[in-house]
Amino acid sequence: MIKKTIIRIFHFYRDGFREMTIGRTLWAIILIKLFVMFFILKLFFFPSFLSGKSEEEKQDYVGVELTDRMAE
Repeated sequence: MIKKTIIRIFHFYRDGFREMTIGRTLWAIILIKLFVMFFILKLFFFPSFLSGKSEEEKQDYVGVELTDRMAE
């Protein structure tokens, strides 16, 4: 019963995506925007502070950051 329902839902979406005309363009725009938001912006605005550090250094850094933020 559940398997049959899942298959019907899959076929519904598969057929819907096949019949799209302008929807494909909109999905392409959405995917490009997501790529820019999560990949490009992460590279430039969210550097990795923990890269190149050992496990102990990472633990110390996170501990200091948490205690400093709690004190504020």
